[in-house]
Amino acid sequence: MTTVAATSSSTASAGTSAATSAATVDYNSFLKLLVAELKNQDPTEPMDATQYMSQLASFSNVEQNIQTNNKLDELLQTSYLSQAGSIIGRTLTSPDGEITGTIEEVRIFDDGIVAVLDTGDQVVVSGGVTIS
Repeated sequence: MTTVAATSSSTASAGTSAATSAATVDYNSFLKLLVAELKNQDPTEPMDATQYMSQLASFSNVEQNIQTNNKLDELLQTSYLSQAGSIIGRTLTSPDGEITGTIEEVRIFDDGIVAVLDTGDQVVVSGGVTIS
């Protein structure tokens, strides 16, 4: 018998989505602020080059963090696909033992996978679910 552990939670996924949106807003805001600074600086006293480089480094870090998060999301989806393919046709038992059946279909969502059984029941594949 194989026990499938939870791979993530919906609150973690929602938090990640919100963080990505916030980072994107900050990313766009940073670009607008930088362009406004360059347009409105005093030509007789231009911005210090070290400050400009510091801002560009911050901009680069934000961009890299967003790209890293996107790649991690892709890896997680690949993991879900791999897990889903390996459980079709196997028997699933819910943690409380009340639902049992053969897995006929697997649906993949951002925060995990749902197994559709031959009985028509849908069970989230998470901690405590037994697949044999």
